[in-house]
Amino acid sequence: MPLVRVSLLRGKPRAYRAAILDNIYEALRERFNVPEDDRFMVLTEHDAEELVFSRSYMGIARSDDFVLIQLTVSNTRTQEQKNALFARIVERLQANPGIRPEDVMISLVEGDKGNWSFGHGLAQYVL
Repeated sequence: MPLVRVSLLRGKPRAYRAAILDNIYEALRERFNVPEDDRFMVLTEHDAEELVFSRSYMGIARSDDFVLIQLTVSNTRTQEQKNALFARIVERLQANPGIRPEDVMISLVEGDKGNWSFGHGLAQYVL
C-alpha cells in the first residue's frame, strides 16, 4: 500500500495535476503490483518560497516544472523493482502531462508491514 505525496509549484491546471497522480498510480500498478483500488495520494501545490529545490544538484538542470514525489511503501521490494518503478514513473510523466525527466525527483521511504492501519485501528497487513 503506497502512500504517495506529490509537491509542485502552484498554478498547474487540474488536468495536469490529475495526470501526475494517474500516471504515478499506473506505474505503481505496473511495476510494484499494487492492487486495483489501492490508491492513497496527496498532491500539494506550493508558492515558490515554500518549495525549495536545487536548480543544479548532481548536474541536473531543474525548472519550475519540478515535481517532488515521496512514496511510503512496505519494505518488500528489491532494488531492481524500485529502479523499474522510478524509470516507469518518469517515462509516464514525460508522456503525460509532459514533465521533463530532469524535473522529477522521487524519494522512496520504506517501513514494516505492521506500520499500516487502513481503518478500525487495526494493522491489517499483520493480522
